[in-house]
Amino acid sequence: MLDKEMAQVDMTSVFDGILHRGITKYRKKSSKASLPRRIQEDKLDQLSKKGAIFVVRQKNDFTDQGVKGYIVTSKETLLEDMNQLSHFTPNVYRKYTYNDKARRYITGFEEHNLLQVNSFVVDIDTKKYSREDILMTCMDESIGVPTLMISTTRGYQLYFVLDAPLFISNKNDFRGLRVAKRIANNLKRSLKSVEADMYCNDFGFFRVPKPSNIVSMQLDQTYTIAQFIDWSMRQDDDIQRPLFVVHTNTHTKVDITRTEWFEALAQAVDTKGKKGQIGRNNMLFTLALVCLQAGWPKERTFDFLDEYNSRLSHPLKGATVKVITESAYSGKYNGPATEYIQDLLTTYVPNRKYEVKLGGNGWYKFKKAREDRQNSHYEEWEQDIQKYLSAEFDASEPFIWRTQKQLCEAIGIPQSTLNVLIKQSTTILKTVVGKGRHSKTGWTTVELFRKHVLYELQQTKANYRQFLQMIVEDQLCDVIQSPARQIAYEFINVLQGKTAPPYGEHYFDSSG
Repeated sequence: MLDKEMAQVDMTSVFDGILHRGITKYRKKSSKASLPRRIQEDKLDQLSKKGAIFVVRQKNDFTDQGVKGYIVTSKETLLEDMNQLSHFTPNVYRKYTYNDKARRYITGFEEHNLLQVNSFVVDIDTKKYSREDILMTCMDESIGVPTLMISTTRGYQLYFVLDAPLFISNKNDFRGLRVAKRIANNLKRSLKSVEADMYCNDFGFFRVPKPSNIVSMQLDQTYTIAQFIDWSMRQDDDIQRPLFVVHTNTHTKVDITRTEWFEALAQAVDTKGKKGQIGRNNMLFTLALVCLQAGWPKERTFDFLDEYNSRLSHPLKGATVKVITESAYSGKYNGPATEYIQDLLTTYVPNRKYEVKLGGNGWYKFKKAREDRQNSHYEEWEQDIQKYLSAEFDASEPFIWRTQKQLCEAIGIPQSTLNVLIKQSTTILKTVVGKGRHSKTGWTTVELFRKHVLYELQQTKANYRQFLQMIVEDQLCDVIQSPARQIAYEFINVLQGKTAPPYGEHYFDSSG
């Protein structure tokens, strides 16, 4: 955004859009709002449960001893304090408290303590790409443009805001939370080409939006949870994974701690990691979950992790290892994620490939008839595009001019899937005319383009006939003399098939 536009940003609308009604509008005490306004808002607040968000003043407040900050329960407080804040939780928590008597350290920002998910935030920790590059990538390879784009010290953060919050409960083993985490993961995957941080906390702390750091804002560009789920399931279909994993038994008959891939991870000692890369904490936590699934008692797992940590080039503090072990055995987890194991192997054991099997945790996936499933495969999408283009086709114009977003919306295909399909398709053709905002994108198929060429040939032949007929009818008699008219008569007879070409079959090709 331009500087003039930044100064005019209505931050009340920004926080209303992000937080919805997850926290109160006004403070319960010492509010500066008028009494009628407070009474009106109190009535609305009683219609839904309220929670709180967590804020910190500076990045250094994230310490090894805990997070220094405070709890905010009203938008009025957030608006007054935002210029003195660096980070906040855009998603609302149901329980919140302080860790110490001095009320300096906050606690409660755990995923299972979420009250509602308002936004999915993607962190891009580099300035290598321009704002326009990132926005175009969001349109072409992800679900669409973000509601907000925030400039940070080292990169950008993209806020994809829900039009209504997704409320989290413990029903069905936190099914809503698992769906939200899969959506967050797919959003980050879809923006890999602009180096989205794959390992950033899905629902943690992010930069506080301010007029000074908002570089793109479209508050009306929000998404329904149904849109996110549909898009996410199509993303999953592209990499052949289902939305839900059916866990059968926490303890497996096969001891996965004796597999080659586990031994390889246990020998990887240079795992410090860096920003945007999976590192030590992820490694220890994943190993702890493997031990949990293998049925190890917590004490044995801690001893194993403590020994492993001592062999690291850059070991963590012993207290951190204890915290990781306690978290893994807290009862919130069934076992490790195959994706994380594969990422750890790719990053820290790059010279070998392993097949990762987790025993009892798995699923079966059978291909159903298309009308019985929501996911579609590339050949089916290709057929859908062909049908759509055929229905819109006019033989006089070889291309159907649609933006990529318009084509995706018309067919229901994810933009990332369309990008892959175009690269591998031998039947669908795409062209781009012009540059920037004035460019146009045209779509056709090989068959439709062939039809257009035949149509043009027929039109050329018809025009030529008309021209010769004009000569014969003396419309050009002042210019063209009688011998030319005689030649024209002969050509017309040839075109109409009344006589053979005067100089052989190849004198005038009947195809035009």
